[in-house]
Amino acid sequence: MSFRSGITRATLAKDIRLEWRSKDAINSMLFFALLVVVIFSFSFDPTAEDSRRIAGGLIWVAFLFAAVVALNQTWARELRNQVLDAYRVSPAPPNSLFVAKALGNFIFVGVLEGFMTPLFAVFYNLRPLGPGWELIPVALLGTWALVVNGTFFAAMSLRTRSREIMLPLLLFPISIPALLAMVRATSAILSGEESIGFWIALLVAYDVVFTMASLFLFETVFEAE
Repeated sequence: MSFRSGITRATLAKDIRLEWRSKDAINSMLFFALLVVVIFSFSFDPTAEDSRRIAGGLIWVAFLFAAVVALNQTWARELRNQVLDAYRVSPAPPNSLFVAKALGNFIFVGVLEGFMTPLFAVFYNLRPLGPGWELIPVALLGTWALVVNGTFFAAMSLRTRSREIMLPLLLFPISIPALLAMVRATSAILSGEESIGFWIALLVAYDVVFTMASLFLFETVFEAE
């Protein structure tokens, strides 16, 4: 167990260190998400009520599309100098590598959300009418739902010719249940019109099922040529 956790910590620290130096994923995601915010804010002039109705969808769609930028780079870095080939012949368990990559993506997307959420609130004049703290579990569960599948499918499409296109084609359809729960929960909190208990339960179930499935299948995907 300590060996597995050590591999996970070392890989996660390496990814964070590389991203801190280059800031490729963070800068790309921030630019994309900011572009979405600005375009939609100038495309129409919503009232406060309309903003709360549509903001949940806009926020999570922007985060989903922006996250794909980081997810596409998750494994591409490891192709350089045959790092993945070296990892494959090492005694390190593949699942430790997957967990480290998923946690790294979770941190990167979380940083994006931390920067962009206040901008969404300003541009769309948002103020939660429901309990604002409920946005935290929605964000945590929703972000993990995106990155755990995204990390897995990024590995699956790594050696394909058009991996930048393949990842969204695989990720977007299977993320629809989680995306629906995130949008409905966020809209409910902003409008204060309904309880989000069902949507939280759906996100928890989604996260558990797809995390276990990804861990179970990742070694097969990782070892495939």
